[in-house]
Amino acid sequence: MTSLTLAGRRVLVTRAAHQAGKLSDALRQLGAEPVEVPVLEIRPPADFAPLNRALRSLDSYDWLIFTSANTVRALVERSAALGFWFEKIATPQVAAIGEATASAARDSGFTVALTPEEYVAESLIDALAGQAAGKKILLARAEIARDVIPDALHAAGATVDVVDAYRNVMPEAAPELLRHALKKGIDAATFTSSSSVTHLAEAARAAGLEFPFSGVRAISIGPITSRTLRDVGWVPAAEAAVLDIPGLVAAVESALR
Repeated sequence: MTSLTLAGRRVLVTRAAHQAGKLSDALRQLGAEPVEVPVLEIRPPADFAPLNRALRSLDSYDWLIFTSANTVRALVERSAALGFWFEKIATPQVAAIGEATASAARDSGFTVALTPEEYVAESLIDALAGQAAGKKILLARAEIARDVIPDALHAAGATVDVVDAYRNVMPEAAPELLRHALKKGIDAATFTSSSSVTHLAEAARAAGLEFPFSGVRAISIGPITSRTLRDVGWVPAAEAAVLDIPGLVAAVESALR
């Protein structure tokens, strides 16, 4: 029987609506009340042309890097819109950051050749840089993202094409949902990416709320997200030891016990 270690606790879930279920379900199993306020919404890139060109010449690349499950979904959907399927063409070797990303890639028909030990860009660079010289690499990602991967692989001698696969925007309903959530009170807020931090801050400003939230513990999925929290003046109460949803839930337990 699962111990209800979070009974009576209200925990803010900031993930996109289509991704919130796994985290919310895990919190419920421990007795918590997940309060879903999606501050991220996945939308198409402003311009499909660079992504279209890359997909049409996918067999010219040695490596394809996926940084998130959202990237996998965006590429699969766009390829279908263009009228071709990955299973029917010669695809490059695939590197995926994180097991959730790798699983999404496999479910879409890709063979994943490389998943770094840690679920961060720096770990992928360490794993790939030694074999990057002279290689042509496609990095499809969110419209606004850190340049650590392309910069490091360029320095290692690779040719890297970076294309926008999707945009992260703040849903229009987020400020009002957030205002309502805080009115009832929350004990902790969970963050699975730097974007979830900056978008929550944006939603708070739009709602006329003080940010960071007084008396609310910030729980981070990993060091990059924690750094962003500190940048906005919110010191994390806990950080996941393993950069995935079970690790984040364990960090919530640790912070709220």
